[in-house]
Amino acid sequence: MRNHFFITGTDAGVGKTTLSALLCAALDAVYWKPIQTGTLEGSDRVTVMRLAGIGTDRTIDEVYKFVPPVSPDLAARWAGTEIDLGRINLPGSLNNDWVVIEGVGGVLVPINQKQFMLDMMVKFKLPVILAARSSIGTVNHTLLTLAALHAAELPVHGVVLIGDQNRENRETIERFGHVRVIGEIPRLPNLHRTALMQVFMSHFDRGAFSQ
Repeated sequence: MRNHFFITGTDAGVGKTTLSALLCAALDAVYWKPIQTGTLEGSDRVTVMRLAGIGTDRTIDEVYKFVPPVSPDLAARWAGTEIDLGRINLPGSLNNDWVVIEGVGGVLVPINQKQFMLDMMVKFKLPVILAARSSIGTVNHTLLTLAALHAAELPVHGVVLIGDQNRENRETIERFGHVRVIGEIPRLPNLHRTALMQVFMSHFDRGAFSQ
């Protein structure tokens, strides 16, 4: 499934949802976030629909939704339940579509008492795109995340840096992370479909998304 991607990040709030919206707009992809927390503040699914300009027909319902803006395992415990990874399965009807799957937080965010977000990624075995900040601190966070992905033998499709351009950080990540930076998302005064499409055309390696 070369046209399916799993979007993860170095940590929460790095820009995974913005990246997901950008790819949904540029590739006419279907969006899916299997686990959503913090629904009191809205959902990433609704945000992606708004930013990418797509309808509900290009999204998939969440398997688990929780109100508190905390880690999935804690949110599930507060709700008196436990996340069962066996219930989270790739929709077989979308084999010929571009599909963007967004994770929660980073790779070692717990989803239950025994498993991490990384275990979901291992189950899917999809190419991973890592969203990372471009600013100071990104090298350590990004290389640690890449080390976890490589140790799990997951295919890393590339890294997308978000924020002000930093050539030195980009080169360091590529050299020590043994990975390509396939895109950059600069600071945008207004987030909407047209702006995201322009970023994809001018700041992304479009060849990385050719079938």
